[in-house]
Amino acid sequence: MRAGSGLANPGVADSPGDGPAVRVRIAPSPTGPLHIGTARTALFNYLFARRTGGTFILRLEDTDLERSTPAYEKDILEGLRWLGLGWDEGPGLPGELDRGPYGPYRQMERLARYASISAGLLADDKAYYCYCTAAELDAERKRLEAARLAPRYSGRCAHLSAAERAAFEAEGRRPAIRFRIEPGSVVFDDLVRGRVQIDASALGGDLVIVRAGGTPLYHFCVVVDDAAMKISHVIRGEDHLSNTPKHILLFRALGEAEPRFAHLPLILNPDRTKMSKRKSQTAVDDYIGEGFIREGMVNYLALLGWSTGSEEEILGIDEIAARFSLEHIQKGGAVFDRERLEWLNGQWIRRLSPTELVDRLRPFLQEEADGARIDRLPADSELELLMPLVQERLPVLGAIGDLVDFLFSEHIDLDPAQLVPKRWDRATALDGLGYARVTIGEVAQADFEPDQLEAPLRALAEARGWKAGDLFMTIRVAVTGRTATPPLFQTLVALGRERVLGRLDSAIVLLAAGAREGGQE
Repeated sequence: MRAGSGLANPGVADSPGDGPAVRVRIAPSPTGPLHIGTARTALFNYLFARRTGGTFILRLEDTDLERSTPAYEKDILEGLRWLGLGWDEGPGLPGELDRGPYGPYRQMERLARYASISAGLLADDKAYYCYCTAAELDAERKRLEAARLAPRYSGRCAHLSAAERAAFEAEGRRPAIRFRIEPGSVVFDDLVRGRVQIDASALGGDLVIVRAGGTPLYHFCVVVDDAAMKISHVIRGEDHLSNTPKHILLFRALGEAEPRFAHLPLILNPDRTKMSKRKSQTAVDDYIGEGFIREGMVNYLALLGWSTGSEEEILGIDEIAARFSLEHIQKGGAVFDRERLEWLNGQWIRRLSPTELVDRLRPFLQEEADGARIDRLPADSELELLMPLVQERLPVLGAIGDLVDFLFSEHIDLDPAQLVPKRWDRATALDGLGYARVTIGEVAQADFEPDQLEAPLRALAEARGWKAGDLFMTIRVAVTGRTATPPLFQTLVALGRERVLGRLDSAIVLLAAGAREGGQE
């Protein structure tokens, strides 16, 4: 296989009115949850359709009866909706958009069409019945492997006589249908990778398009459906590049116009291997469960293999669609960087209004309550007051519990070791908590505000010769149970004077007991 440099077709329609109607599709198989790679491919198809005024189609390739499930179909549809990738035709839409002139959009509902077209290929001698058993094919494969040759079907059933076919059928053999791969080269212009040329000899021999049981296979169905649905551009992952010559030969055999192809770079693990669930989190639903928001996820997925052409990175889906071009898709693999995703997600969280952020946080706080990690659900008014404290510190919505659970729990778990900053010993920490307790207790309820707390506590640290950070750390741990929280003085105000004093008292008792056990009187 050879791929040229540069674009094969710089004139591809990237704006409305520049050519035939753009029709693109995403065609996932409901054999697993919505994958990050499928989501990225769906996004690029969606963006191209919106940029060109075209049509974005969802089609379900559900012919794998053993692994396809309604639950996976539901996950895929809900995941695409969550991302904001509304499709113009396909499952889940009302009336003709689901079953209209190009529907239905589930392959198992299109079996009659596949049967009719495969019969036509047989009649034209572009396909033939293959009676080879699984054992015979396996033996053939092993012979080739032993000879260090690439797997390839020998064509032993390609020219059977009527008598030979009858003999096989008398044995009870059920034939598959194979498509004839004619010798020669297949050349096409990929809109990302340039000119690609693949010799037919590398395609593994004549292609099975219908199983012996009668179920059509992917390579056949995808071509039949793309032709019937007038797909103009096939935008898909680079891992399909080797399949494209087979599809082109099928389009030609069917007398159908070939769509334009654009193969997106693979999404890679940080070690530059192909992204897989063994090394990375790949299900979109898992990211939703962690609290990534659609704006951040869409923004990040768009940058996995595509460039804005500028220094700007934080763009909404409509802004991305307005700039999207196949010309700016890179050829090299795109490394999935979890830290970068969290950073972008955090940027979008900061753009939410307090009310909207509270709405999105509510399910995660409900999970905290259901798991007994907080004692009560805060009211929206309480949460809105907290947003200025936490919004800058949320990489994902699911982190809200770690930031605020101590506010909505009557009891907190304290680790005595964390009450002692690195530069202090237990005795100093006890002194620090004791003096802090007195200092905070001298601040009246009416004056319990950040500024009224910070000034005397800083003065205390200076008077005792302590670093303020050490004093503040032991106070933070004592009242929250955590070493990292929203700003300390705003946290004290949010907790309230009485709870702060009560938790300081508990921390002093705990640390004093530990000191006595350790021989520090």
